[in-house]
Amino acid sequence: MKFDTPAGANPIDRMKLVGKSTNRIDGPLKTTGLAPYAYERHDVAEGQLYGYVLGAAIAKGRIQSMDLSEAEKAPGVVGILSTLDHQPVPLTGFNTANLFGGAQIQHYHQAIALVVAESFEQARAASALIRVNYQREQGQFDLSAIAPSAPVKEDSVVRHGDFDNAFAKAAVKIEQTYTTPDESHAMMECHSSLAHWQGEKVTVWTSNQMIQWNKRALAKALGLPEENVRVDSPYLGGGFGSKLFLRADAVMAALAAKQVGRPVKVMLQRPLVFNNTTHRPATIQRIRLGAGKDGRLIAISHASVNGNLPNGDTEGATAQTELLYAGENRLTQLRLGVLDLPEGNAMRAPGEAPGMMALEMAMDELAEKLDMNPVDLRIVNDTQVDPVNTERRYSQRQMIECLQRGAAEFGWSDTKNFPRPGQRREGEWLIGTGMAVGFRNHLVMKSAARVRLSPEGRVTVETDMTDIGTGTYTIIAQTAAEMMGVPLDMVTVTLGDSDFPVSAGSGGQWGAANSTAGVYAACVKLREQAAAAAGFNAADDVEFVDGEIRAAGRSVPLGEAAGSGELVAEDAIEYGDLDKKFQQSTFAGHFVEMAVNAYTGEPRIRRMLAVCAAGRILNPKSARSQVIGAMTMGVGAALMEELAVDKRFGFFVNHDLAGYEVPVHADIPHQQVIFLEEEDATTSPMKAKGVGELGLCGVGAAIANAIYNATGVRVRDYPITLDKHLADLPAIA
Repeated sequence: MKFDTPAGANPIDRMKLVGKSTNRIDGPLKTTGLAPYAYERHDVAEGQLYGYVLGAAIAKGRIQSMDLSEAEKAPGVVGILSTLDHQPVPLTGFNTANLFGGAQIQHYHQAIALVVAESFEQARAASALIRVNYQREQGQFDLSAIAPSAPVKEDSVVRHGDFDNAFAKAAVKIEQTYTTPDESHAMMECHSSLAHWQGEKVTVWTSNQMIQWNKRALAKALGLPEENVRVDSPYLGGGFGSKLFLRADAVMAALAAKQVGRPVKVMLQRPLVFNNTTHRPATIQRIRLGAGKDGRLIAISHASVNGNLPNGDTEGATAQTELLYAGENRLTQLRLGVLDLPEGNAMRAPGEAPGMMALEMAMDELAEKLDMNPVDLRIVNDTQVDPVNTERRYSQRQMIECLQRGAAEFGWSDTKNFPRPGQRREGEWLIGTGMAVGFRNHLVMKSAARVRLSPEGRVTVETDMTDIGTGTYTIIAQTAAEMMGVPLDMVTVTLGDSDFPVSAGSGGQWGAANSTAGVYAACVKLREQAAAAAGFNAADDVEFVDGEIRAAGRSVPLGEAAGSGELVAEDAIEYGDLDKKFQQSTFAGHFVEMAVNAYTGEPRIRRMLAVCAAGRILNPKSARSQVIGAMTMGVGAALMEELAVDKRFGFFVNHDLAGYEVPVHADIPHQQVIFLEEEDATTSPMKAKGVGELGLCGVGAAIANAIYNATGVRVRDYPITLDKHLADLPAIA
């Protein structure tokens, strides 16, 4: 199905199932422990062995020798995979780190060996017997040291107007530098894979967000034609971007299974999840804003620098600054230096998440200098067009509505009596409120599905789409049920198998809107087949309701259209250029109330609110869960999350869930989420957009602004730990 004109009325608009808060259909399996995750696929292949990964003990250099003799003689050991026996795995264009093979070490905990044994404990014990002789080389692990000389990435530069002249003439201006640290995805399930060969074909049960990407990359890594590789990932225990791409667990499981002739399962131990896979790289961001006395921006500049491995990419922290606010004179750019740390790559809302932590704090600082309500400052700088390409309008932009609704719900003061820093105290607690805009672009991707209709009237959906805890099973079932006019319990959804039609996959908050649109397209074809099989003419105004096909004064049970066999339809949603004609984005207003202890500096969150505009909300219950999860992640980024870099030896010191601080229940108050009514006909027939990353973008800045409002102490270095403001807190009489 080609989607190249805005959607009109269609069966989804009935909103009998789509748009209703619905419990996850996979919930009972997950809560009872019956959902088969990758490492738990005990029933799919006999004779499974366990692999244990040995990671490099240096960050840069070469392996001079590796003695496996003692490990090979250890109890239960079946075989050992050594990096010295393999050429480096070819890079795929998505990953920049060597996943396995060769003597060269690019980063700490690079996989250098896999011990395969009859039990996990035997494999782990034997790995400690491997003796490795390294030639260590001097590496660079300090972003601040390389930042001044890091080159500009030329394709990242956006110039419009004359920023330098406009900034020099601005009546009010700020110029500040903000930093964000390296962060880990820290999801529950470690990267896991089970590989089984049958002749020259391999099946890998794995934990991966993008099935087709993984299939292609694994085929390239193994030197196989793609048709000889099958990837299956029906359940994931979280990913946040760390499982977008092929990682060492899948490669090593497949290579080891081939070598020993039996199925091999591999789970990266938690320290390797932190050091061996990907992370969000640290940034240093310089923002300059110039405005008139009325608050209207006339000059906007945002420059960000991060480090990465050679051939790595930038953290696109300026993405939102190119689009979010009006202002004729603009300059944004990214710079990238080389660091010998583990690979920096996509983590939930890459670019906007750290970028808005800086931009929205800068906007707060500008509002204070103007003595202007921070909400009003954002409103006067609203734009309904791309500020650089003014002929390109936003398809939907309810930023002002998000802010106004949020201010009203949160009890934000009026235009003149907005909260000033250090004005509220409750005993030893300093109280403050803060806000920020949330922004994240909507992305369209081709997505396909296959739909089957049985004689019993049951509808089965097959697509390689993944569910990383986002409720995908349920919204796809809701879509198919709505389209075919059947109850939800008459729909079966099967996901994550590379033998199924290729979907958009899960990432970039594009999954829900695109995958359901692909199911919509397949259901349109199935409806046509079913109507014809039931004897209806193409010209009839056919309805699919209550398990029946109805038109021209008669009705036929849906299952009868399948006859004695089944009807099968397959199609994909393919997009035209509507996303080029319109700027498709999502918006939020984030509001936070903080309490900071005047004696200890301890911050506590008291209230959180997000008001979101993100197209049609397919399942408000699971969408709310996505947003509050993202808000919680924003708390972590603002207050505690930081990978501590050992700048001598080049590794993340706190590489486990004991040392890497993330929010827990006790840190999070009740979170209120409001979705504004919105349908975006330019995005797809579903009229939906993504929301899972929008809930993160802006939260960190809202918290930072609330802490400043409470204490009067501005901290521009995330995370805002108590040591950074304790000495400057106002005394309590």
